[in-house]
Amino acid sequence: MKCFHYFKDKSRSRGQRSAPELKEEREKSGDYSGGPDRITKSSCSAASPRSIPELYEERAHNLRVFSFSELRQATHDFSLLLKIGEGGFGSVYKGTIKPADGKGEPVVVAIKKLNKNGLQGHKQWVAEVQFLGVVDHPNLVKLIGYCAVDGERGIQRLLVYEFMQNKSLEDHLFRRAYPPLPWKTRLQITLGAAEGLAYLHEGLEVQVIYRDFKASNVLLDENFNPKLSDFGLAREGPMAGRTHVSTAVVGTYGYAAPDYIETGHLTDKSDVWSFGVVLYEILTGRRSLERGRPKAEQKLLEWVKQFPADSKKFSSIMDPRLENQFSTAAAREIAKLANTCLLKSPKERPKMSQVVERLKQIIQVSDDGNDRGNESAEVPEIEPAGTAETESNSNQFGVSESWKRRMAHLAKLGEHVEGASRRRLMMLQRAKVP
Repeated sequence: MKCFHYFKDKSRSRGQRSAPELKEEREKSGDYSGGPDRITKSSCSAASPRSIPELYEERAHNLRVFSFSELRQATHDFSLLLKIGEGGFGSVYKGTIKPADGKGEPVVVAIKKLNKNGLQGHKQWVAEVQFLGVVDHPNLVKLIGYCAVDGERGIQRLLVYEFMQNKSLEDHLFRRAYPPLPWKTRLQITLGAAEGLAYLHEGLEVQVIYRDFKASNVLLDENFNPKLSDFGLAREGPMAGRTHVSTAVVGTYGYAAPDYIETGHLTDKSDVWSFGVVLYEILTGRRSLERGRPKAEQKLLEWVKQFPADSKKFSSIMDPRLENQFSTAAAREIAKLANTCLLKSPKERPKMSQVVERLKQIIQVSDDGNDRGNESAEVPEIEPAGTAETESNSNQFGVSESWKRRMAHLAKLGEHVEGASRRRLMMLQRAKVP
């Protein structure tokens, strides 16, 4: 198979692969951006022809190259006692490595080891190294380094990430072994994940489509700050003048956009759909698909349609583990935002930057409502953040609108008190009470 030519090329000497060689491997595979017509620039960067492999070649020096023996020692020979996860790619272990300069305390890391029997894993491994070697954002997991060794016993492909102490959003939402996530923490995770996606879509020279956004890929650090992980399915977005990337449909059932499934046309709006699904998971505490529930409740998106955001029965969808400790007004607005992300037409879905600004507005209202089932708080309608001026003023907008709401509320209270005092005085006068 041509896409694995790099791994089978016997003319190369066996041993450790250096970072720049990964670029050659990906270019030979033809897989990176949909075949021979490799996309080299995105709709968000018409001025730059550089692709992810080219950006990676420039920044590859930031990654450490580990020997296999180092990582085997770091995990006590990949002990099952240190195994913290497993997926299609392979197994993940908790390990301890020495700092790059050999000084200071050992660093706790997560080490992902490729399953040798999974051919798809090779391509995903290369994608992870290249994408995570380029991106830099507080809401994306940090890749520390990698190991690529071709030895007598076969190939070894490993990735070394920062260790995420609180595992994944999926663990805390759906597994009863973990305490329920408080409302404010859910909002914090929602906003951080949205900011990570917005950075991928609009914050780089090239557009990156994540393609596998789901609760299990949102990892949580010691402070429950979210970081997107697992970039094995990520792709470059369409080049300038094109509307989509044509590619084989991959991802996770229940999260993939229907337009992508039907046509194979991949855009950033495919990620927006997936984000909408996760928004409803955060609200309800239910998975996108649960076969064990009654038939009418198995598919989350179909079930929540029975409880519109503006209806009296909306609260029926909320996660019972929240025990009513949430802002109902804010929850309604998040449901409405999720609905816009889940619009049938991709063009009508918002950009992730717009989603970020809307979430900031909603979180402000949730804070004003003290998170206690407040129905009276109002969320101001905002215009889509489509211009640079709108985006630059978005934070100020949130603060000023909140201030105006509070001032208006105080004014009404003053009017109410003043009116009540006048009425009481008139009643006393009529009764001739001294």
